[in-house]
Amino acid sequence: MKTMQEVRDRLARGEAAVWTAMEMKERVRKGDIPTVDEVDIVTTGTFGVMSGTAAVMTVPVAAPGAFLRADTVTLNGVPAFPGPCPNERLGTVDLIVYGTAAVSETYGGGHLFRDLVDGKDVDVVAEAGGKTFENTIYIEDLSAARIFTTRSCFRNYTAFVNRGPDPARTIFSVLPLAGQMSGATVSGCGEINPVENDPGLTHIRPGTPILLNGGVGMVMGEGTRSTPERRNIAACAELSAMDGDYMGGFVTAHGPECLTSVAIPLPVLSADDIIRLSVTDDQVSLPVADISDRVPFSVATYADVWQQTDFTVQVDPMQCLFCGPCTAAEACPTKAVMMGGGIMRSRCVSCGTCVQTCPNGVYTMNAGALHLQDDSEATVPIVLRQSDRSRAEALCEHLRVQLQRGEFLL
Repeated sequence: MKTMQEVRDRLARGEAAVWTAMEMKERVRKGDIPTVDEVDIVTTGTFGVMSGTAAVMTVPVAAPGAFLRADTVTLNGVPAFPGPCPNERLGTVDLIVYGTAAVSETYGGGHLFRDLVDGKDVDVVAEAGGKTFENTIYIEDLSAARIFTTRSCFRNYTAFVNRGPDPARTIFSVLPLAGQMSGATVSGCGEINPVENDPGLTHIRPGTPILLNGGVGMVMGEGTRSTPERRNIAACAELSAMDGDYMGGFVTAHGPECLTSVAIPLPVLSADDIIRLSVTDDQVSLPVADISDRVPFSVATYADVWQQTDFTVQVDPMQCLFCGPCTAAEACPTKAVMMGGGIMRSRCVSCGTCVQTCPNGVYTMNAGALHLQDDSEATVPIVLRQSDRSRAEALCEHLRVQLQRGEFLL
């Protein structure tokens, strides 16, 4: 047994053994399971679409006394909810903005949050007392701005297929999901997910420090829809501390969703911690449900998604034939694909949509296939990933470096 204080002291002296979840899993897969004395902290992480994300912020609108209180407010057209404080005659408004709020089919709250973090200007329009007030702001103009998640970092998710005859539009797919169970859409980072490595929330408690979208924040408690079998957490952090590479917007067939990331360092204090941290993708179940009722009818594992598969999209610009409007660029849910076979890695989440839509093979990726563990033993190719394992792994490494430098404190 070790104590948290002993781990903190080792960190302070630069003696702590800090591993990423990837290093831990590699040891386990080789059958070389470490002892409690060999490792002090394992960094875990996840990145993907998380609908339950919102922001609370104080936004300057006009000069003091210009209006009594705002009736409606939009930021880059995204609707916000003024309140709960009235801020009478101050010219500023407290707002709540949902990550899934949308001004169009391609721009919503998640895009807005990233634009602010990336230092872009944001247009504010407020209606008050029958008058319109406009302002242009930057993140530095927000005296208070915090993102919180109502539910995030789910231990695992559900994969979806369409067993009906016709394509179906759904938030779980970018393109209409083809029928006859011809493709599957998946979410979740499997074995490196924080809650998968602490399923009983032994160490992940209210007040636990974390990285939320790359910024230091904390756990507020269990999130909505959390169950003992499929726990998740609620968390918060300052918007100004976040990193645009670990957040953003993602456009589904039913409009904009929010990309959110979470990274948590898990202390290794006992043999029980070693057991929990030894979980691997093949041991993490992935229920499979029909999109029509979302009731699981079979099960696969995250090994189908993340083992012997590609984590990132490969690009061969020489295959581009410049065949008119680029179908891959038009379909890309993060607007990462560029004309001429280009791709913006800072925005690409390797979801696989470009692989499905480019007719010339410019974009390729082995996204895996679900092997259903039922009487049918069917194999369903994965056509969309709503989580990015490569970016989650980068976040685990980023957190490890911060711990070792003393920039992140337990």
